[in-house]
This record gives sequence, C-alpha cells and structure tokens, in this order.
Amino acid sequence: MARGRRRRRFLLCIAVPSAIGTAAAQDPPPAATLPVVEAVGTTPLSASGLARDRIAGNPRSLSAADLARDGRPDLVDALVRLSAGVAVNDTQGNPFAPDVSYRGFTASPLLGTPQGLAVYQNGVRINEAFGDTVNWDLIPSIAIRGVDLLGSSPLFGLNATGGALALRMKTGFDSQGARLDASGGSFGRAALGFEYGRQAGNAAAYLAVEGINEDGWRFRSPSRVRRLYGDVGVRGERATLHLSIGAGSSALSGNGPTPVQLLGPERRSLFTYPDRTYNRMTTAQLRGTYEIAANWSLEANAYVRSFRQRTLNADIAEAERCDDDDLAGLLCFEGGAPLAAAGGGTVGAGLLGDAAAGVVNRTGTNTLGAGGAAQIVSTEPVLGRPARLVLGASYDHASTEFRGGSEFGSLTADRTVIGSGLTLDAPGSGIAPVRLDSSTAYWGLFASGTLDLAPRLSATIGARWNTARIELRDRIGTALNGDHDYSRLNPAAGLTWRFAERATAYLGYAEANRAPTPAELSCADPLLPCTLGAFFLADPPLRQVVSRTWEAGLRGTLPPSWLGGRTGWSIGVFHTGLTDDILLVQSDIQGRGYFRNAGDTRRQGIEAGLNWRNDRFAATLDYALVDATFRTAQRLPSPNHPLADADGAIPVQRGDRIPGIPLHRVRLDGEWRATEAWRVGGNIVFNGDQYLRGDEANLLKPIAGYAVVNLRTALTIAPGVEAYGLIRNLFDQRYASFGTLYNLETASALNLGLSDPRSVTPGLPRAVYGGLRVSF
Repeated sequence: MARGRRRRRFLLCIAVPSAIGTAAAQDPPPAATLPVVEAVGTTPLSASGLARDRIAGNPRSLSAADLARDGRPDLVDALVRLSAGVAVNDTQGNPFAPDVSYRGFTASPLLGTPQGLAVYQNGVRINEAFGDTVNWDLIPSIAIRGVDLLGSSPLFGLNATGGALALRMKTGFDSQGARLDASGGSFGRAALGFEYGRQAGNAAAYLAVEGINEDGWRFRSPSRVRRLYGDVGVRGERATLHLSIGAGSSALSGNGPTPVQLLGPERRSLFTYPDRTYNRMTTAQLRGTYEIAANWSLEANAYVRSFRQRTLNADIAEAERCDDDDLAGLLCFEGGAPLAAAGGGTVGAGLLGDAAAGVVNRTGTNTLGAGGAAQIVSTEPVLGRPARLVLGASYDHASTEFRGGSEFGSLTADRTVIGSGLTLDAPGSGIAPVRLDSSTAYWGLFASGTLDLAPRLSATIGARWNTARIELRDRIGTALNGDHDYSRLNPAAGLTWRFAERATAYLGYAEANRAPTPAELSCADPLLPCTLGAFFLADPPLRQVVSRTWEAGLRGTLPPSWLGGRTGWSIGVFHTGLTDDILLVQSDIQGRGYFRNAGDTRRQGIEAGLNWRNDRFAATLDYALVDATFRTAQRLPSPNHPLADADGAIPVQRGDRIPGIPLHRVRLDGEWRATEAWRVGGNIVFNGDQYLRGDEANLLKPIAGYAVVNLRTALTIAPGVEAYGLIRNLFDQRYASFGTLYNLETASALNLGLSDPRSVTPGLPRAVYGGLRVSF
C-alpha cells in the first residue's frame, strides 16, 4: 500500500537513442534497409525536422524496416519494442484496440479514457474529435515510412501533455516496387498485405492495402480489419504536391475484463456478451512544400476526414421485481423507482421470467472533420550562426452526431444478453436515450527557433497559442446544451551541448494543455452519470488540463574499438506535473460513471538503456521507471470498492499511485545472424505490478507484474523472398495488463457465487505465427 509522504527523487538513467536502439535489435536484408534519417520532426509538419543532437529531449524513431522486424508490420508492437517507456494495457481485450501509454500518458480507442498523447499522420491530427480517441485499428501499418515519438511539446497542439507520435507515410518516390506479405497462425489469424510504388520522372504513385481476420483466443471474440492508403505526388525543382487518400473499416470484439474467479478455471471466459465495435473511416489530404528562396520554405496541408462508429455492449442491469405492493408485477431499479420505457409505460416482470436482468447499450457516432496547417521554415543564419526558425498556424473543425440508447433484456445461461425491444427512458435513474450534436473548433499559432550559440551549443525557444471552442446541442432536451471556450499560451525552451565528440547533454522545459473533450463535458455531473464510454447526460464545466515538463540527460555512442562493435547510450530523466487532471470515476449505478477534475497529478521517471551490435550479434537493454502519483488528497467515488465508506468513496492520499501504470518496465532484446540468410532473435518484456482502476487509494493487492518471452526468426529463401516466424508468450505465462472492480451485489443475480470484486483482462496465451514476404 502506497501511503504518506514520498520524497522527490533525483532520477538518473541510461536510455537508448531511438535510431541506434532499434537498429541494434535488427539487421534486415539489404533490400529492406532504409536510409537512417537523423532529423526528427519538431512540429506535426515534416519540413520542421531538426538534427537529433540539437533536440532538448530524448526522441525515439522507427523506420519501415523496424515495423516489420517481427513479421507483419505492426505499429503498436514496434512502439513497445522501441522504448520501455511504452506499455500496452488490453483494456478491451482486443489486439487491434489497445491502450498505448508513454510515460504514463495514454492514447486509447476507448471513449472515456483520458487522453494524453497527440497522434499525427502526415501532419494531420488523428485523435478523433468527440473524445480525442486514437483508433489504432484504422492506421495502415504497412504504409508507414517512419515514426517519431517525442516527449511533451506545445508545438504539437492539444493533447501533447505527455508526448506526441508523428507518422510519416510512404510515397512512390521513397517506396518503389511491389511487396506482398501473407501470414497466419494461432486463433484463426490470417493477414494479407500488398503495397506497390512507382516513380515516372517527376511523378509517383503508391498504394497499400491490408486485411486481417482473427477468431480471437477468448470465447466469441472474432475481429476483422480492412485498411487502404494511397498517394499520388509530383515534384519539381522548388515544389512538391501530394494527394493522399485513406480508408479503413473494422469489426472488433472487445469482451474486456472478466471476474478473476471466472478466469481461474477457464482463461477464455467472458462476463457478459456481446460487446462489439464497428469503425469506418475515410480521409483525403492535400499537402505540399514550396522553396520560397534560399534557406526559406513553405509547407502546408489540408484535409477532410469522416469517421463513423457503432458500438453494442451488454451488461448486467440493476433491476429486480418491485417491493412496493402498488408496483406488483413490475420491475424496479434497486433504488425503488419502476423501470420506464421510451414512449411511456413501465416494464413488466414477466419479461424476465427466471432470468437475471440485463441491458444492451448501443451508440452511434458520426464525425465529419476538416482543417489544415501551414508553416514557414527558415534556415537563414543569425549573426553568422546556424539557426532554424519555424512559424506556423493550424485549424481543425469537426461536427459530431452522437446517439445512444439502452435496451432492456435478460441474460441466458452463458450470460448472453437477449434484448426485449424496450428502450429504457428513466433520466432520474441515469438511464435515458441520448441525442447530442457537438462542434469543435481548434486554432493554433506556433513558433520555434533554434540557434547555435557556439559550435557545440544550441538553444531552442518556442511557444504555441491554443484556442478551443466546443459547442454542445441536446436534440432531446436541454441538459446537454453548452458552449465552452479554452485558450492558453504554452512556452518551451531547451539547451543541447555536444560536450564531447560522441556525447551530447540536453535540458528542456515545455508546457502543454488539453481541453476537455465533448464526451467529457457531456458526462461530468455525478447526479447524472453516463454509461462508461457511451452515454452523456449533463453538461457541467470542466477545467482544462495543463502539464509542465522538465527533461534532462545525456546521450551518445562509444568508439567501435571499445567493445568490438557499435554501442549507443543515453542518460535522461523526465518530470511532468499536471494541474486539474481529468479522471473518469465510477457511479453507484452499475456500468455508469462521470468525469471530474481530480486535482494535481505527477508522472516522473527514469529511462535507461544500452545497445551493442557487430556484424553477427545485436543486443538492447532498455529500462523505464514511471512513477505516476496523485498529488492532491481527495475522496474519490468508487462504489464497487470493498473498502469504500458509506458514501461509496475511498480516501486518496498525496503520493498514491495512479492505477493502470506499472512502476517498472524492462525490455531485453537480442538477435543473432546465423548465416547471411538466416536470423534468429527474441526478447523478454517485463512489466511491474499496477493498481486496479477504481483502487486509486491503493488499498487492494495490485495486479501482479509479469515477464513474457517472445522468439522470432527470418530466413531468406530466394532473392526477394523471406519466410518468417514468431512465437508470442513462449512459456504460456498467465498474466493480466488491466484490471478494474465490478458490483458484487448486482452480479449476485447470476448465482455464480462470486465474492471477489476484482475483474481483469487476461493476457494473450502462447501463440505461433508465420508468414512469407515477397518483393518484386
């Protein structure tokens, strides 16, 4: 149990520079090797790239070859390998819809998860407008040319409180020829990807398609993913112009956490069923660059993006036969009020028979967004010193229609909820249909300048002004109506000093802010809670979240003669304090919750690593300590907690750890090139323990830490033809990466004898995959 005061620690670490670290863990065939890009984007638009040694932070980078190192290109898997600071929580229990966290900040597809990472694709923000969610299933991994992962930076706009992820996509200029990737394996996995690029003079085209089917390893957990990306570009002596299109659709089963007592005898168990999410996205983007004059360039983009989502989620209902004699034959909420159906009337107990009560929650989200960004980049020397200046602006607008309703139903013996056709409409009990329209408009003005004060000393200063306007319109009543405005100027500054031929020191400071999303603003009233991640019933204001981040450290390489190979290292610390952090807390109504400002929180840590490689062997060790704690003492609602007080609250103390964030993480990776054609490698991934969601006071035993061993191999069997294999969780470790609490009293209606309120999402058992890559 974490209690009392905790000393502020000075953090010192050794961390792997991204480009070197990823290279050390692999040695792909020459045909797949891409040039190493030393510049890292410092704004969402790619032309703002800055040499790594002049960035006051510890950015990490991936190439297309890195994404495909273990087989089929996979962005999320590659991010986990990239840095021990990256972790994945299987909140929904679906491999295509993970929660990805970096330094304790999350990018999640789950509506209701506070988001702390800004994600961009070719300079376009792809955090969805309604809840800032990130749908990893719609990102075409096969078409990614490069990835930059950075710490907090105001230049990336809203949501970069914890960091930013910038994806650069392939074009026909940089990815030519055809490549086919077919793979399959455990649990009905079948995947096929194809890409083709061609250049003809000053014009080029590129197209990529992906399809993935999987039955899933848990009961009733099939998924289907389809993705497409295309680009047509032209370039001249001073200008480039690209038109890109993207499309994706998916049908995902997210059966989520299951009571630990059900998982004991059968790890594939589900609690209630069905739980399905259907996504569809289309986007079009026009982007270009123009060389205004020597050392001056202009870059701009414009986009249109459509996103549609449908969800269906089954749950237990807090309903029983009414005790009041005047309501005999009817069903009532546990509070005593009769269940009311849409259109008037009550719900008769005869609908249940001897079954337990259930509910099927359905939502629909339609978003249409458009916007653009532009920046001017100057590399004109200042006072005879090398310098880089960036001036830019951005605008993003989106309109969203949200619809939701709860259908009353009954549970079968296998806990499938069968709908009755009656939609519940009882606002006083927190269950009612919702029709909400929202509009978001985000403006940004940003500037950054880097100047070499001396041959080995560089200074950077920058700032961004963010303005957000959010309008909510209730299409059933007036409870959701509201207009909200947020604005803030966020500064940044940093120093880098190349104090030796192979070593650089850095020190940086940055502020960023996150405006509450329409989803959060629509669900912030404790008296009118919403279905977790689904329904919105009130509109009290929330304060914006502000982060303040310090980073400091060293990085460099060792002479090849020292260890007989190439060795990279870096030393760094980070410290991020948040004011008015937003947290989703549980309501005393089953499956309901609401958002609230939860005072100050802090995430600080160590990132430590070392890598080495020669012509035959490579090894990487990466360690991260992410100390995420509450800094404000408070009482937080947690009615399902077994130690909650009479009001259903738990006492959170200053220093208690934030749930869902492991304190320690370790990545150990090794590879051996047995022959010119055959590579063998593997890694060990260790995540420390973490507290359950709903146990913010750290009163219960945490979810145990775990270590997973993975193996991989690749064999070139002919020019341009490579076979590969992968084993996940070699020793079939039983583990969980996410947990929460459920209502034992409500679950008692199932007559399962449940006495433990803990519910976790089990991790993937041993799985074997194989595939074939062909380039021609």
